[in-house]
Amino acid sequence: MAKNGFTDRVKITVKAGNGGDGMNSFKAYKGKPACGPDGGDGGDGGSILFVGDKNMHDLLAFRYTAKYTAGNGERGGTNLCTGKRGEDVVLKVPCGTLVRDAESGKVVCDVYEDGERVLLLAGGRGGKGNARFTTARRHAPDFAQKGQIVKPHALVLELKVIADVGLVGFPNAGKSTLLSKISAAKPKIADYHFTTLSPNLGVVQAGEESFIAADIPGLIEGAAQGAGLGHDFLKHIERTRMICHVVDISGVEGRDPCEDFEIVNRELQEYSEALFALPQIVALNKTDIPSAEENEKTFRKKYGKKFPIFSLSAIKGEGAKELVFAIAEKLKELPPPTRIPADEVLFEEEDNTQFEITFEGGAYVVTGGLVDMLCRNVVLNNPESMNYFHRVLKLRGVFKELEKRGCKAGDTVIVGDVEFEYV
Repeated sequence: MAKNGFTDRVKITVKAGNGGDGMNSFKAYKGKPACGPDGGDGGDGGSILFVGDKNMHDLLAFRYTAKYTAGNGERGGTNLCTGKRGEDVVLKVPCGTLVRDAESGKVVCDVYEDGERVLLLAGGRGGKGNARFTTARRHAPDFAQKGQIVKPHALVLELKVIADVGLVGFPNAGKSTLLSKISAAKPKIADYHFTTLSPNLGVVQAGEESFIAADIPGLIEGAAQGAGLGHDFLKHIERTRMICHVVDISGVEGRDPCEDFEIVNRELQEYSEALFALPQIVALNKTDIPSAEENEKTFRKKYGKKFPIFSLSAIKGEGAKELVFAIAEKLKELPPPTRIPADEVLFEEEDNTQFEITFEGGAYVVTGGLVDMLCRNVVLNNPESMNYFHRVLKLRGVFKELEKRGCKAGDTVIVGDVEFEYV
């Protein structure tokens, strides 16, 4: 979502770097060619990492660049030299950014703290050089392993503001004005609805205690279903520990303060029962307006036994100190904010025992993790490597499954880049 430049949800594609291929080479001295294998391993691919940055406040940077690819590992060198590792991609995000798998919607991680580094995707492993394949019986292996190929993944980044207290209420109730009086935040303030188009955060000091307050754009009836700006911003109070409900008690706009209070609470409940269940403190704003006195009596009579209620004039700063200290005292009783737990995801390597057989264009085609593994390890022009290829197909039950599917001698079988007649 992006309004007036504020962006709190983006979809991006990330890909870790592929592993570099192993080197197939032999030492050679003058007059003594091929004195033994000396091929080095390929370098690992670069990784994708996320880092929390307290100086970032939205995901605007990701609106203009949606694809991020880490560097590939370099090929192994001669003389047992390992290839250079691929460059990592480090993505800075605001604290409180959820990273979701775009396909399943599951939470991969919650980048919660400033400076926190989360490894999302590790780079592909570099292939082994031919020197790695020497054995007591195999003195001159003439093949090397290819680097691991890594697939791209689509992600959704979603910002959920981290604050102790969420200021909620109808548009123009005075939330931004209150935040400007009790903290150093400088939100945009004007006498019309929806002045605030993005959450504003402020650090509030109450004696030796301090807390973070978030001014959430005004809610209206139907906000939980997407009316106004409410649906876009309700998620930003999901992390808060308590709610400060700001009510315009003056009624000068022709609205009933009690009805406004009920509407906002109903929207909170419809959006999330957990949100509705948070402790709530009520700030009756604009009490300096003459029409407020009678409305305040009615409001306190109706809700005074259920909620702590404070009177204030946010524009003058009257009553703000008492409200701030009451919030600070309440926060002492509440558990600290916590990160959203990650789901079990799902960026696992493909199972190298799994395979699938289909019949396409007159040939039996074998695909799957087993085939990907073989493509890394098999060198087509090397008899020893091809013997290994056929041995694996037999041991993993591929030949048996082909026969079950009706494959007979002379039929064409395709496994990766290898095409052969079944015998």
